[in-house]
Amino acid sequence: METKDSGLSNKDSNNTGKPNIAFIGLGNMGAPMAENLLKAGYMLSVYDLSEDATQRLQQAGASVAASPKDAASNAQVVISMLPAGKHVHSVYLGNDGDNGLLAELPKGTLVIDSSTIAAADARLVAEAASKLGIDFLDAPVSGGTGGAIAGSLTFIVGGSDDAFAKAEPILAVMGKNIFHAGEHGAGQVAKICNNMLLGILMAGTAEAINLGVKNGLDPKVLSDIMLQSSGRNWTLEVYNPYPQVMENVPSSNGYQGGFMSKLMQKDLNLAMQTAKDTDVETPMGAKATELYEAHTVENGDKDFSSIMARHDSSVLS
Repeated sequence: METKDSGLSNKDSNNTGKPNIAFIGLGNMGAPMAENLLKAGYMLSVYDLSEDATQRLQQAGASVAASPKDAASNAQVVISMLPAGKHVHSVYLGNDGDNGLLAELPKGTLVIDSSTIAAADARLVAEAASKLGIDFLDAPVSGGTGGAIAGSLTFIVGGSDDAFAKAEPILAVMGKNIFHAGEHGAGQVAKICNNMLLGILMAGTAEAINLGVKNGLDPKVLSDIMLQSSGRNWTLEVYNPYPQVMENVPSSNGYQGGFMSKLMQKDLNLAMQTAKDTDVETPMGAKATELYEAHTVENGDKDFSSIMARHDSSVLS
């Protein structure tokens, strides 16, 4: 097959000096990320299975594609935000490893996958991309839907220095903090370490608040005390799991929005698989995984702070 060149380093055909971008996956995170790129003047071709999602982006100025390959047909950069490793594998490698999107991209295309997947899956796609002369980065994010809307996400990137340098101006449109964690897969490892700790912190914070409430303390007073004491942590600062303690968080909105419990469960499972593969002990991570596994049976679509319901089911009513 003749190898084409994307010309990423040159001025592109849309006369803006910015590369054309294909954006694949317009869920709760992907859609606002894509919108921020449009606001910054990037030309976007988008693809998603949801017609409502693509219509939203079309109204914002994007062109809608019929497939990932169609979306990337005139793009120098491809960004994806997909639910799981199997979807990333399917899009980029196809069903038999050689009929996916990578086989259609010109040499020099920059691919940024912001899905949270296993590091092994990221490395597999990166290896296939490298053989084709394509720059691949695993770039999972932290910051939730609020960060995606505000353009203040944290990007945790794995890949080469050169690819990172190309991607950084684009990521800066969607994020506030951009870290180069290391080589391919490093972004995913750092992300699952972070989310494992987050799951532990949320489960522990809910447990501590419940203990206080069941012994007569006001949940807000207790939260304020812990915020000024050695138990202070991110969940107490910006994401309190007890209803009506903090405004504009899922716990005060019926646990709607935010980061779904089933996604936290997915990330915890990824952390446990990585720990198993590398023979690392994670007893607290294992316990948090067990708690969320039980919780998501009935509450998978609710925000992960709804783990509070494990102690007091009335918070869901």
